[in-house]
Amino acid sequence: MSTTAGKVVIIGAGEVGSTCAFALQMRGAAREIVLIDANRQRAEGQAQDLGHGQSFTPPVEVRAGDYPDCAGAEVIIIAAGAAQKPGQSRLDLVGTNVEICRSIVSRIVEHTREAVLVMVTNPVDVLTYAAIRFSGLPRGRVIGSGTVLDTARFRFFLSRHCGVDPSSIHGYVLGEHGDSEVVAWSITTLAGMRLADYCRVCPHQCPPLDREQIAAQVRDSAYHVIEAKGATNFAVALALLRITTAIIRNANSALTVSTLLQGEYGLTDVCLSVPAIVNRSGAARLICPELSTEDLNALKASAEAIRSVQRSVGLA
Repeated sequence: MSTTAGKVVIIGAGEVGSTCAFALQMRGAAREIVLIDANRQRAEGQAQDLGHGQSFTPPVEVRAGDYPDCAGAEVIIIAAGAAQKPGQSRLDLVGTNVEICRSIVSRIVEHTREAVLVMVTNPVDVLTYAAIRFSGLPRGRVIGSGTVLDTARFRFFLSRHCGVDPSSIHGYVLGEHGDSEVVAWSITTLAGMRLADYCRVCPHQCPPLDREQIAAQVRDSAYHVIEAKGATNFAVALALLRITTAIIRNANSALTVSTLLQGEYGLTDVCLSVPAIVNRSGAARLICPELSTEDLNALKASAEAIRSVQRSVGLA
């Protein structure tokens, strides 16, 4: 398994892009980080600010650049676009951000067709689909951050209820990164046990698990954070760090990135999140654990919600 750090380009040097660069620098996950932004001055400022801290981090070159710098990149993170405002859903952003995506992707492929593209701009599932269409790249090489963060939020909220380290909980949020997302209770385990079995032997006298409440907490987390501070950036940057290191280090990590389905779960022509093996080729293969009828029907409904938005902007 390769552990060599590589070159990462981040397009969009705002809250998410700059925090992602900071996370990558702190971990030493890349040997070179290039920030590209429509506002070149902002990219320069972010790069300088990060560079001033290099004596406290592993050696990483951080600089501002432009699209020719995409050549030789292993990972290109697209974090540019209109930001979600308080009261907006991710899908409200679609028209503006599809056009921004079209412009960015067309400029990327002028300089490289070898990098793995990681979309983080919302609505991430629709924009991942758009990026595949606009780039002509294979489906596995264009992925979205998907529900990697939603899955982490799910494990966090469930861990608080159960009093167990989140890393000991194995469960996924599937489907849309948004309002129709699916907490896949039927494949959730804790310490190797199905959740219901664990609760029966747990000595804690906690109240009964309210699945709807936890699912709502996971789904609405971003809205609460945006309402409180105007944007989400720290946790999503850590999710991007996880995805990026899996690619650069060829880690074969199982992550719920958003990618194009081609018959999995009976779904086609839509990007959404299911577990995928992520390595230097991107989403190398999808894993489709058997779901309960309830979870499967919810996943299909989520796919239709995404497709309806694709149709609204002429992507169907």
